[in-house]
Amino acid sequence: MKRALITGVTGQDGSYLAEFLLEKGYHVTGIVRRASTKKYERIEHIKDRINLRQADLLDQLSLINVIEQEQPDEIYNLAAQSFVPTSWEQPVLTAQFTAVGVTKILEAIRLVNKKIRFYQASSSEMFGKVKETPQNEETPFHPRSPYGVAKVYGHFITVNYRESYDMYCVSGILFNHESPRRGVEFVTRKITLEVARIKLGISKELRLGNLDAKRDWGYAKDYVKAMWMMLQQEKADDYVIATNQTHTVKEVVEIAFNHVGLNWKDFVVIDPRFVRPAEVDILMGDYSKAKAKLGWEPSVSFKDLIEMMVDSDLEFVKKTELDK
Repeated sequence: MKRALITGVTGQDGSYLAEFLLEKGYHVTGIVRRASTKKYERIEHIKDRINLRQADLLDQLSLINVIEQEQPDEIYNLAAQSFVPTSWEQPVLTAQFTAVGVTKILEAIRLVNKKIRFYQASSSEMFGKVKETPQNEETPFHPRSPYGVAKVYGHFITVNYRESYDMYCVSGILFNHESPRRGVEFVTRKITLEVARIKLGISKELRLGNLDAKRDWGYAKDYVKAMWMMLQQEKADDYVIATNQTHTVKEVVEIAFNHVGLNWKDFVVIDPRFVRPAEVDILMGDYSKAKAKLGWEPSVSFKDLIEMMVDSDLEFVKKTELDK
């Protein structure tokens, strides 16, 4: 039985990855941080099938102890301060978790067992002010947020350990990926949740920033499969995971409101508070390398993804706000 260790197991990607690895017959351990309130909603249905261990990316000794005791074959580092707006408000904390934290876990692997295969969650936000469209593995980085800058560090320190210590380390440069489990602070889920609340008569408006920002949005469940595929290759390498399509925030809004039979113009309010200090105007990923070498392709269309999220949020709002 293969053994996997996941940081960020309680997040969107971590929960889907844990499910995926359990289906593959893995023994799965998830790292959770000590907190006054436990937020295990996304893994509640599999909590009795995975092993949860307390550790922290900022506490190297805790990482070393967990790796020594669990002896994983694969480690997936999905933990980070991952919300871009927060990275302006807490830039140092973002750097500690999202950049230095990667070094601490790589160093722990190097000290305990260099044969462990390591996956680092890199991000399309590293491209920022893009030099070309679409972006691929060779496109230069120009991050436009403290989060993007921290992710560039995490990406290159992973490459550095691979090249310096002959360790199996890969970075998956994942473009935006969404699902019903997306955090409510992210724009897609913010839209689908508020559309559900408006449809059910609980809310009257949706406040947003830049409707013209363009992103490459895929389905999170497809993307965690790509993470696993990267660690099954003979040679460690980095891959862009994307859909090679770009859509505006406005398109998300239109699809979501259309799905419930409403006109978005009646409810959307542009609020300057939600405009970034430095905007990333367009992200679109070229996943041809992943298709050629991994055999990976996205399986869910943009429209189907947004409609899936709206349907899920209609049920969620009925259960949490209407049935009280």
